[in-house]
Amino acid sequence: MSNPDRRPPLLRAEGLVKMYSDGDVQALRGVSLSIEAGEWVAITGPSGCGKTTLLQILGGLDRPTAGEVFFEGSPLGKLDLDAFRARRLGFVFQSFHLLSTLSALENVQVPMFEGPWPRSERASRAGALLDEVGLSHRKLHRPGRLSVGERQRVAIARALANGPGLILADEPTGNLDSRTQGEIMELLARLRRERSLTLVVVTHSHEVAAAADREIRLKDGRIVEG
Repeated sequence: MSNPDRRPPLLRAEGLVKMYSDGDVQALRGVSLSIEAGEWVAITGPSGCGKTTLLQILGGLDRPTAGEVFFEGSPLGKLDLDAFRARRLGFVFQSFHLLSTLSALENVQVPMFEGPWPRSERASRAGALLDEVGLSHRKLHRPGRLSVGERQRVAIARALANGPGLILADEPTGNLDSRTQGEIMELLARLRRERSLTLVVVTHSHEVAAAADREIRLKDGRIVEG
C-alpha cells in the first residue's frame, strides 16, 4: 500500500524521448528516472549518448518529443518555466556563460533580475555569494582577468543567486586541470552540505562520478545503469 504522506521525488522523468532533425536523430529513447531531494547524482556515458539533452530537459531548457518531467510531483509542461528556472534551480555550464563586459559581482547579480531581490540587496547578496565560493578578493574583475577555475567559481555563485534547491551542472570540471577540478568538486560538495542542495552533474570524469551518491549511465539514449 502506498503511503499518502510520502513526498514525491524532487525530479521524476517518465518515458523521455527526444528526436532531432525531423526524426533522423533520436537523442533519448524512453528514459525514466527519479531523483530525491538532497541527492548528488552523476549522469555519465560516452559522447553523444544524450547526457546534455537529458539535463536540458530536466531543467526545462528543452521539451521532450514524448514523455514528461515532474518537479515535486508537478509536470514541467504545466509550470511557468521562466519562473521555475529563475527561482527553483541553478545551472552551471562547462563554458561558464559569463558576460565579458561585467565584473564578477555584476555577473552574479544577473539572475536576480528575475528573482524577488530588490536592487538594494543584489550587490550585497552577490558579494556574499562570491565570498562563499572564495572569490571576494576578485569581485570587481571581469572574466578576462580571471583564471578558468575562478570563472567557474563565479558561475557557481551565479547559479546560487536566487537560492535554488536544485543545481544542474553540465561538465562543470570539463575545462579544468586535475587540481582545479578537485577544488571545484570540493566546493560543490561543501555547498551541497551547507545548503542542502540536490546536485545533478553531467560528467565524463570518473573522479566526479565516484564522488556522487549515485551514477546514472547512458548509452545510445537509454539508461544502462543506475
